[in-house]
Amino acid sequence: QVQLVESGGGLVQAGGSLRLSCTASRSTFSISFMGWYRQAPGKQREFVANRARGGNIYYADSVKGRFTISGDNAKNTVDLLMNNVKVEDTATYYCHAEATSPYIKNFWGQGTQVTVSS
Repeated sequence: QVQLVESGGGLVQAGGSLRLSCTASRSTFSISFMGWYRQAPGKQREFVANRARGGNIYYADSVKGRFTISGDNAKNTVDLLMNNVKVEDTATYYCHAEATSPYIKNFWGQGTQVTVSS
């Protein structure tokens, strides 16, 4: 099974920057996508950004132009650079990975808290 470990969460002022990192453990699964979701208290978990192994990148409209996702296939890592953060970005951020080989499987990290102060 794949284990995902996030790091980089913390407290940041609005307008500032924060970088989140996620590392996937090596396994027999072949990961096709790695990315990030977030969930604020009392709200549904929502998609933030992801990166496909082939390099395709997708962003939620709410973060497009402010956040940048990057990854290293060889190291099984994905980073999220959060620029110009807003108070509404406050949430627990979860690393996510999807494997399609040997069969489709989704993996989730434990989450890292990001708090943006006004």
